[in-house]
Amino acid sequence: MPIDATLPYDPNNVFARILRGELPAKRVWEDEHALAFHDIAPQSAVHVLVIPKGPYVSWDDLSARASDAEIAGFVRAVGTVARELGLVAPGYRLLANTGAHGGQEVPHLHVHLFGGGPLGPMLVR
Repeated sequence: MPIDATLPYDPNNVFARILRGELPAKRVWEDEHALAFHDIAPQSAVHVLVIPKGPYVSWDDLSARASDAEIAGFVRAVGTVARELGLVAPGYRLLANTGAHGGQEVPHLHVHLFGGGPLGPMLVR
């Protein structure tokens, strides 16, 4: 169910629990600012989630409260993961849902990285 991205951060959300090691994840990459892991219900040949390690609900929240180092580290992590997975040359898609209208289901900022083959149209109305 989509969430309201203006609500306070919930430290018991599934991604916070993964960061604390309470839930398993098939990790792809990690540094001090971000963690990348495979989605449990992949929507493409490659479907990885990249999350910041800080308690941020959305892009808006990250841009308003995170340090410059956290923001740069998170953005760099997304690019690094795409390169390490060999997705740059053939192409890939990034998606970050925000709030109820955007379809955000977990109240922790996350970027979906899709690739591994043609992805089709962006939105179907």
